[in-house]
Amino acid sequence: MVSFLGWDLTLLSRFRLLTCLASLLILHSPLLLAQQSNPWNGRWVAEGTLFQIGVTVTDGVMVIEQIESMGQEWTNEDGAIEGNIASVAVSYAGATGVIQAELISEGLARVFAASCLPDFMVVCVLSKDREAVFRRISE
Repeated sequence: MVSFLGWDLTLLSRFRLLTCLASLLILHSPLLLAQQSNPWNGRWVAEGTLFQIGVTVTDGVMVIEQIESMGQEWTNEDGAIEGNIASVAVSYAGATGVIQAELISEGLARVFAASCLPDFMVVCVLSKDREAVFRRISE
């Protein structure tokens, strides 16, 4: 007999213990995979800045959490994901628009303003034909 945590385990009881542990892993693995499998989930930072957001995706809906906005006051709606593209409606400094992000690889996204109105607003003029690179810094 083998002693395990003060218990004497026979071959049959060791088999039952292993079967129970394997069952727990199998039953909980889909839940763990669902939580970890979305490549958008995590904290993202705009390269070269302190600007940081948290992203959580559930059933194709992207929720953005402002972590470090560098003093900028902005609001956003929940975003939508299609394939490797995410779109989020944003309001900032009197302008509204859609920010689009393309997941280039695991932990790397290219972000740009897909639309910005009114187009004469300074923020819209400055964001036209510009993009930022965001890197995921944690899951």
